[in-house]
This record gives sequence, C-alpha cells and structure tokens, in this order.
Amino acid sequence: MKPDINSPIVVVIGGGFGGIAAVQALAKAPVNVVLVDKANHHLFQPLLYQVATSVLPTSNIAFPIRRIFRQQENAYVFNEEVVSIDCAAHLLTFANNRNAHFDYLILAAGARSSYFGNDHWEQFAPGMKTLDDALTIRNKILRAFEDAEAETDEVALREHLTFIVVGGGPTGVELAGAIKELGVDSLSKDYRRFNSKSARVILIEAGNRLLPSMSERSSHAAFLALSKIGVEIRLSQSVTHIDESGVVVNGETIHANTVVWSAGVKANPLGASLGAKLDRNGRVLVEPDCSIKGASNIFVIGDMASIQCAKTGHMVPGVAPAATQMGQFVAKIIAREVKTGTKMTARGAFQYFDKGSMATIGRAQAVAEVAGLKFAGLLAWLAWLFVHLILLVGFNNRILVFMSWAISYLTFSKGSRIISGNPPSRVVVPVGSSVNDSPSQRNKVVAELLKRM
Repeated sequence: MKPDINSPIVVVIGGGFGGIAAVQALAKAPVNVVLVDKANHHLFQPLLYQVATSVLPTSNIAFPIRRIFRQQENAYVFNEEVVSIDCAAHLLTFANNRNAHFDYLILAAGARSSYFGNDHWEQFAPGMKTLDDALTIRNKILRAFEDAEAETDEVALREHLTFIVVGGGPTGVELAGAIKELGVDSLSKDYRRFNSKSARVILIEAGNRLLPSMSERSSHAAFLALSKIGVEIRLSQSVTHIDESGVVVNGETIHANTVVWSAGVKANPLGASLGAKLDRNGRVLVEPDCSIKGASNIFVIGDMASIQCAKTGHMVPGVAPAATQMGQFVAKIIAREVKTGTKMTARGAFQYFDKGSMATIGRAQAVAEVAGLKFAGLLAWLAWLFVHLILLVGFNNRILVFMSWAISYLTFSKGSRIISGNPPSRVVVPVGSSVNDSPSQRNKVVAELLKRM
C-alpha cells in the first residue's frame, strides 16, 4: 500500500522474528511503518550454533532487512540504535542524540545472555545471540585445535582439547553435540600431532535434566544421544566461577581454554526506559493485548514481554514462533484502530499456539515434540531440517543452507572453518618433546621445524 505522508507512524524496534512479522502484517494498513535496528540484517538465531561450529557461513542465516521489505511501499528501514523511550511525549532517542516521533510503538528488541549477576564472566565464556558472538565462538573453537597441534605439554594439550558448554537448554544441547561432531567427523584427518576425536566436550546443567522446556522423555532421549557420541554431561551441577583457565563447578576446577555460555537470557535493557514493571529477567509485564499499562499505543513483544497465554494461563515462552504470533496479533490491533479511527475498548487477549519443540543433537539425531507426538532419532532430525528450512527468510538462503547440510552430511566435512580477526594463540609451553607423535623420527623433524618458526 502506497503510504500517505500524513498517515500514522508505527515504529517497530527490532528486526527479529517479532519485528519482521509485525511490519509484514501492516503491509496493507494505512500507516507508515518504520523499522529500526542497529544491525542491518535479520538473523535466524536458531542456527547460530551452526555458524559457531563451522557448518554454515554467516550469509546463510542472515538476510538484509531492506531486501525483505523491498516490495512493501509503506515500510521504511533505519539502521540506528534506540537508547531511550519517552512514552508521554511519544519520542525515541537514538544513540546519535536524534529524536523521532511515533503514534504507535512496537518494542521487539530481543534478549541477550544473562550471567546471573556475574557479567565479568562474559569475557571468558561468550554467549550466542548475535553473528559476532557466533564468530567469536567459532574462532575460539578452531583456535583451540590449531594451538593443540603446536602443543608439546600433555597437560596443556588437554586444556586446548577441552570444551565446556554451560546450560542444557536447546542451544547448549545443540552446541555440545556439534562441537563433538566437529572433532570426530570433520577434523580427525586434518591434524598430525594429536587425535581430534579425543576432544573432551562437557555439558553442564544446573537442573536435574536436559531440555527442561521439553518432556522428560525427550530429555532422556537427548541425554542418551549425547552420551553415545561422547559428550560428558553433568546434571544438577552449578558453575560458581569462570576465568581464563576454565570453570569451577561444584567445587571442582575444570581447566579448559574454550567455555561457551548458554545458561540464561535477559531482556534488552531498553524495556526499562518505558517505566513499566519488569520481571526478574528484565521482561516488561504487559497487558493481555501486549500493551503496557497506561500507554495503549505502546506494545512489547517477543523475548522482551512477560505475558500469560489467554487460553492456557501458562507463560508464553521466549521462542521465535511466539514472537512471530505476537507481532501479527499486535499489527492487527493497530490496523483495525487506524482504519476505524477509534481506540478499541476490547482488543482481545493474546493466545499462543504452540507448534511444538525441537532440538538437534548431532548427525541424524534430534528430539521433537509436535502436536502431542514425541519422537527422536532420524525422523525427528528430518523434521527439524524441514522446519528450519521453511522458516529461513529468503529463497536463496534455503537453497544454500540445504546444499551446505547435504555436503556436510555426505562428506563429513565442515566448509566454514575460517579463523577471522586473528584471535590470540594460547600455546602454553615452548616446543620441546612431542605428544602423541609416531614414529619418533617424525617428532624430531616436527620439533626442529617448529624451533625455526
């Protein structure tokens, strides 16, 4: 719909699943829709772990926001960062100190990793919410294998080849399985001085089972599948300290050069500027129609919203389908009010339709719960592949991801093993006697070559 300069302005903050869905749902409404995001791309976060473990390049899971709305005439995209919101004045303030007016506001800025008050751990155990996060983790993982090739001390070698994932939710389960698979299937023939299959992957979960948002049956299936491929799982154990040397869990120090955090999330702090009540994870306590109390023209959706499903009474989970449904629900409210020119007194209450949950574990292994059915193994893995391909934005992305998965599956190879940004090496001991080399003559040759480097 061709926009009118005098039409109401709907500002959407955040180009994630909720924000994109809201803008698309307003395509035929008589409004000007302005989407604001500090990144210029929509990110398919469920596949971030595949970037972190070298399965996919970044371009396969990110899509330029402007291209998504190329054909939507009433949509405008601004690559800016909003730092505060003045609800009473209907004003946004950007990082460059500029201001912008809105008639309606949809806040969908997502979430970030939560370290439960230990934010200083982030430098040692990065979370995985952005492309930069995934690339940082990929660099750390690949750097660890490179450092292991040059290591001559057995203790230091074990530290290079120990990978710790904190948090046993879907991201932690998928990441732990993918790291182990990387060492076993993809790198075993690439290194001469150590066996990459011996890489130790430890998954630590404070709760008493993996995948707490899924059924006990699926949790058990995930536990068995991860254990079968060699992942060491520690349940009911809490991390109490993290530094450059590793972690402390239940009083035990585990030395590792690579630690990844997937144990918790908190809402974007922008929600605090609304002046509304927040829950303990920083999410805004919204009304049944997703608006905030006292400001019916301001909505909060996705990971930033704390809301109960009107049908079940359960809290709406912070997952992509929920954010998408919230975006569509709110957009319909705005479109109706703009067309009629009046504020509705009965907007209805948001109801979340749960389409199911899935988590992939490794090669041809996954768990899935769809429409009351619970299944695992190859069938669940194929279902996971299909669903994620369908949800990807952009036809080209679907083709590229499918080709990458097919090549990876058939050749046991990961095609994106590029270390970028020149991350520092952590070789601990100077070259001397070698580790796991055979025959001994090769040890002498390698050691001599390394001395000359």
